[in-house]
Amino acid sequence: MEAIDETYSEYENYLFSTYGVFHNKLEISAIQKYNYNTFFQYVPVCENGLSDAFHKKIKLVSQNTELQKLIDNFNYLAAENGFGFLNSLECINLQEEMRALERRILNNNEVDKTVKADIEDYEKPMIQNIYAYCNNNHFSSAIFMCGAAHRKSIIQKIEKYEKEQGNLSWTIFEN
Repeated sequence: MEAIDETYSEYENYLFSTYGVFHNKLEISAIQKYNYNTFFQYVPVCENGLSDAFHKKIKLVSQNTELQKLIDNFNYLAAENGFGFLNSLECINLQEEMRALERRILNNNEVDKTVKADIEDYEKPMIQNIYAYCNNNHFSSAIFMCGAAHRKSIIQKIEKYEKEQGNLSWTIFEN
């Protein structure tokens, strides 16, 4: 799960298990719903949250009306089509369009460079932690869920890791 330990606190787990209160993060809410029918172990794989530079970037680019329209369209499609959209090539393409606009807005400034490096530092350990967990634990199957914004780069990292040193059998869910 793309989450740090603090993302799903014991209190939030208590709220869900006792009162059925779902988490506000989509990925965690999905596994909570899955939990109604299946027992599983929740394993967060992030080492840290996104940086302050990431939040600064969001503040800078979110003022752009063209980007606001793309975000509104993304949110509409996600609300209307759920995981069918979030796991689709259309979603990846729309995310790429938003990232390209963000890069044009930021014009390769220092914030943009910092955020690119920070996202790499955020995603790479997730893959390493998944492989480390798999090498040190026995189980028959697992699910890794990440946010749609990370989908393309995570898939690319998995493919690269598998070529270099992997031994897992991944199934990428697509619409």
